[in-house]
Amino acid sequence: MPALIFLGVFILYPLAANVGFSFSEFTLGSAEKTFVGLDNYRQLIADPIVWTALTNNVLYALVSVLFQVFIAHILAATVLVVLPSRLAVAARSFFFLPVLLSMTVVAILFTFIFDASDGLLNGLLQAVGLGQLAHPWLGDTTTAIFAVISVSQWQSIGYTMLLFIVSMQNIPTELYEAAALDGAKLLRQYVSITLPQTREMIFVVMVLTVSGAFTVFAEPYILTGGGPGNASQVLATYMYRVGFFQNEMGYASALATLIFVITLVLSVAQATLFRTGKE
Repeated sequence: MPALIFLGVFILYPLAANVGFSFSEFTLGSAEKTFVGLDNYRQLIADPIVWTALTNNVLYALVSVLFQVFIAHILAATVLVVLPSRLAVAARSFFFLPVLLSMTVVAILFTFIFDASDGLLNGLLQAVGLGQLAHPWLGDTTTAIFAVISVSQWQSIGYTMLLFIVSMQNIPTELYEAAALDGAKLLRQYVSITLPQTREMIFVVMVLTVSGAFTVFAEPYILTGGGPGNASQVLATYMYRVGFFQNEMGYASALATLIFVITLVLSVAQATLFRTGKE
């Protein structure tokens, strides 16, 4: 009962209230709400910034799945199987260290790394003779969103890799011993044993990664504020701007509802696709 009360008060009621607010027009701190029906959703569909933000979120999700699921899974298998035990422990610590840092700290750190004039990245390019590649990474509309996405991958890949390592350690060693006796090489063992046996964890990481990509806020907000222009705008930062800077709380509620619906649909779709999620 306490858990149900907590769930109802802090999750279900706010969700339902937000959906109700999305059919109204009101400002922050105002007790007056004007019912506008589907006007907020019509505005949402016609808003070009929403489509830009949604495109960036989709791009965020695709890159995150590539790094935080596929590459992280390969890294986890490499650390467990290829590296010596002591080196494997060091590698885990090395990859997991960024996870311990606050995203605010990480984002501020990368503003110095990506700085156009005195940034570490451009300085490194200059030092190795690739100065022609130096770039205002956060100030260019063509590179800003990719710079923001790269920060998330740097911080999060160690966490998902560790989840995969834990899952792989629970695979019975007898399966690998039998495969080795049958002449299966490491790649064949990875494809035939490791991937199927970690199916549950792949599902969990996929849901976490995709949902996180559509609710991401701190990285783009701190690094670029959604700019330059709206080049790195995502749905969460646009919702924040509409609600707390433009004071259009009804429209912001519609954006929040859109984010919720997208993450819910994608989570259900992934559960259906994997036909798993029992653990």
